[in-house]
Amino acid sequence: MYHAGVRRELGEDAEALRLLDRAHELGVDGAEFRFARGLESLICGHSQQAEADFEASLQADPAACAGTYELARLHRQTPQRNHLDDFNHRRLLVAQGSQDHAALEFACYKELEDLGCYDEAWTALAKANAIMQVLHPWAPEHARRQVDRLIEIGMPVSPRAGPDVCKSPQPIFVFGLPRSGTTLLDRLLGSHSQAVSVGELEDFARQLCWAADQRALLDARMLENLPELDYREIGRRYLAQVQWRARGARFFIDKQPWNYMVAGLIQRALPQARMLHMTRDPMDVCFSNFRAMLGARYAYSFDLQTLAGHFHQYGRLMEHWREAMPGKILEVAYRDLVSDTEATMRKVVAFCDLDWEPACLDPSRNKTPIGTLSAGQARGAIHKDAFGAWRHYGRQLATLQKTLDTSSP
Repeated sequence: MYHAGVRRELGEDAEALRLLDRAHELGVDGAEFRFARGLESLICGHSQQAEADFEASLQADPAACAGTYELARLHRQTPQRNHLDDFNHRRLLVAQGSQDHAALEFACYKELEDLGCYDEAWTALAKANAIMQVLHPWAPEHARRQVDRLIEIGMPVSPRAGPDVCKSPQPIFVFGLPRSGTTLLDRLLGSHSQAVSVGELEDFARQLCWAADQRALLDARMLENLPELDYREIGRRYLAQVQWRARGARFFIDKQPWNYMVAGLIQRALPQARMLHMTRDPMDVCFSNFRAMLGARYAYSFDLQTLAGHFHQYGRLMEHWREAMPGKILEVAYRDLVSDTEATMRKVVAFCDLDWEPACLDPSRNKTPIGTLSAGQARGAIHKDAFGAWRHYGRQLATLQKTLDTSSP
């Protein structure tokens, strides 16, 4: 299990899955193990094995409900095939207010929505987010101070010269809010013969922490010291850490959504890097955040008012980066990517200094693992109907819609 976790951290998911399979052959089992192997199988594209493991996890410990959400997401549920009776029974067994309880409520929401039971679905979704909000508090004032400071300092002092990347693979950063379409863009661009998808890396954030000699990212102390950091060295260390992932290609795609926070710092550390910013309709992306069981880093998503405030701060910061470094970030609209894939991808490919390849129209050609909520969807054909899901809950989301309509970046 430990060695599999190390392989997973390195992005070597196939090897991680092989180690988990070997552990199972040697007798390792149980709810936690089956859930972990199910996730790894899903990342590697083995959905049937993942489904079997999630079901085995739930059988091994009926009160450990983490697998319910993953199980619900694997298929569109029908009146003839769903897990609602089982999930309702587990509500009596799960530890109330726990992470497992939240996963169970998210699972109930997903299946009820599939069945068109929107009022009941909303009740489950609101409950799931209320649990997560208690478990993972969010401080909006801290996020606002981060954005204020990043805007205040403008851009850090430019290094004397950027790190030499001409002889090594170069990064393409894909960022934006979670659920904005970053995974789809990554899969399409990663289908190019000279661009490799390497997942959501933490390496740039780690190099910032190293340069600032601290563990906390963008806390008050780091924000104060940002203008003094050695960005040339940050860029050099980042490339030294990650270029092995490119496996001989000219470019590797670092698809960390959160990197929109540090786009200006990326530009100073890696002036040759390409940056792609995914955008999506405000209501679509905000509701998609609210309906997903995102982690603690994105705890703003568990409350609608906080979510609207966070979207406003995100808009302010992106507007600042556009003004501070014109032409350095290519804006890619999710709607355009879905409705006119070829025209949009031709712009992306040209911006990245690549020759056009028709493979960039087919995400299924990209066989690298997917460690995000979009794993199943991103491996298939491009969905043309991924818009307006929030309208089923127009009454409950009316305040959010009004706030987003009246707020400005």
